Amino acid sequence: MPIADKIAAAQSIQGLLNILLKHGGFRLKYRITVDPPMPEERDWERPQILVELAGPDAPLLLERNAELLRSFEHVTQQMLRLMPDEHEKVSFDAMRYRAMRIEELRAAANVAADRVRKSGMPYEFSPMTSRERRILHLALRDQPDLLTESAGEAGQRRVVLYPKGYSGARPTAMRMHSRSRR
Repeated sequence: MPIADKIAAAQSIQGLLNILLKHGGFRLKYRITVDPPMPEERDWERPQILVELAGPDAPLLLERNAELLRSFEHVTQQMLRLMPDEHEKVSFDAMRYRAMRIEELRAAANVAADRVRKSGMPYEFSPMTSRERRILHLALRDQPDLLTESAGEAGQRRVVLYPKGYSGARPTAMRMHSRSRR
């Protein structure tokens, strides 16, 4: 379902960003585009509102796998009361991070596909966001000899790539072990 009033939503995002950037002390500028044109190679990513951030503090947004950029995006999605299946309607970017990440995921998909074909064993990607998992699924959708599925829960959800017809055991989620220091 599209955002009912995209102009009002963009104005709300502008207000939120003004507060975040001013009170956070960020040296950033932004551009909000409603119904942005997207390159054809990004056909699965068609946000209704694109927020592009730039400035001296832009690299901060991309540290730790773009945690701050994704946080800005998440707060915006919550403010607009978007349901999880509507999160792709608003997208934040800085320094072409999204395009570079898509290329990185496509390359990882190709490497994993070769690995699964050679070994005959499933390949389990690291946990990632729903958008990134979707990119992997789409990057591998035209491979008739392979199947993808998402596995795990919440922040540990990841894509598993299988050879078609695989009947062995499914990979299990890696468990985090804590060690006590003595």
